Amino acid sequence: QVQLVESGGGLVQPGGSLRLSCSASGFSLKWHAIGWFRQAPGKEREGVSCISRRDGSTYYTDSAKGRFTISRDLAKNTMSMQMNSLKPEDTAVYYCARGDYCSGNGPLGGMDLWGKGTPVTVRS
Repeated sequence: QVQLVESGGGLVQPGGSLRLSCSASGFSLKWHAIGWFRQAPGKEREGVSCISRRDGSTYYTDSAKGRFTISRDLAKNTMSMQMNSLKPEDTAVYYCARGDYCSGNGPLGGMDLWGKGTPVTVRS
């Protein structure tokens, strides 16, 4: 079954850290660009980070730069995102996605597969 499954979300205090994981099945991450999106309550879904298919280069939107780190483990067919210095405005449901390319300013493009999301809440 072709799918993406996220894990690792939860409640964290401002300034804290979380590590999100995305497990892929039914296909190899090696042949796809992959990335993270998030959707805060009442807002549109937005891209956060991306890893390119070709060479594993990483891209981040401005909100994630310097705080979030995306990585992939092709042997385990998983992707992760380490999130540090979390802020209340990072509160959202985080989704991993499969796509065709990474945009120069961060988001994944050409998405054709989504996970169901994992919630992240940042509050005191």
